[in-house]
Amino acid sequence: MTVKIRMTRKGNRHNPFYRIVVADERTPRDGRFIEIVGTYDPTKDPAAVKLELERVDYWVGHGAKPTQTVSEIINRYRKGQAK
Repeated sequence: MTVKIRMTRKGNRHNPFYRIVVADERTPRDGRFIEIVGTYDPTKDPAAVKLELERVDYWVGHGAKPTQTVSEIINRYRKGQAK
């Protein structure tokens, strides 16, 4: 079983809102997941991101691979927390 950290889409039409979740890569995008580790709202200016970095680090340490988009969001979030 390969575990990914990826986004699932929520919200209404033309008003997307995403959850950042840990899920088996074989499940559908908006299907079953293991754990919610954050949220991402691109409609705000700047985009609103909330992450539980301890849980993200835990899952990465146990072999979960973030998608390219999620890894960029995590990196930007870490830089924002350092300030």
